[in-house]
Amino acid sequence: MQFSSFSEFINMGGYGFYVWLSFGVAALLLVILFLDSKSGHQRTINNIAKRKQREDKLRQAREQRKQQQSQQAAP
Repeated sequence: MQFSSFSEFINMGGYGFYVWLSFGVAALLLVILFLDSKSGHQRTINNIAKRKQREDKLRQAREQRKQQQSQQAAP
């Protein structure tokens, strides 16, 4: 389809409202999907960091307990 002016292109033969509305909705959904994916990725990274901190803290407590038990058993 060829248009003779920019205004005819925007009008899309009388269906411009529906065409541009569908493009707008699709673009909005893509932006929402992108933002949701980005925030989900950040949440996952944060959860991994928190889990690692908990595991490190537990590992450190376990090592301290072993040291204390070995020191108490030694004398």
